[in-house]
Amino acid sequence: MFFELLDTVNTKAQGGDVWQMVATIGLWVVIIVAAYFVFFRPQKKRQQQEEELRNNIEIGDDITTIGGIVGKIIAIRDDDETFVLETGSDKTRMRFKKWAISSVDTPEKQPKDTKKKKSDDKDSKDSKDDKKSKKKSDKNSDSKEKTDDI
Repeated sequence: MFFELLDTVNTKAQGGDVWQMVATIGLWVVIIVAAYFVFFRPQKKRQQQEEELRNNIEIGDDITTIGGIVGKIIAIRDDDETFVLETGSDKTRMRFKKWAISSVDTPEKQPKDTKKKKSDDKDSKDSKDDKKSKKKSDKNSDSKEKTDDI
């Protein structure tokens, strides 16, 4: 079968269809490279972020596990990659593997970009409020000028 394929390629190459084969192979290469950047690379970045999140946990962090259990970390054991989670009003303690962490809910652990955006949003709201008050004061001064003319 392989030799038949080679024979077919040889006869097509003699017929001048070489560029068509090169274009087809090139198209497949482009499709494979695009699939890598669309599917595999973002997944790899997400896995790296999750690993970094799990390695940077500290005692006192509020977390959520992949099972939906919410609590506070009270102990971390690096030798077997586990942590102890305290949850509920009766202070129930459970031990989990680090891979079971879904998210860290401690406010200080939030990315700094979100805090910066919030302050930027406040600044933009303040500037909008200043513009509105300026427009109101302009309208008031215009109405005073109109009454002076009468």
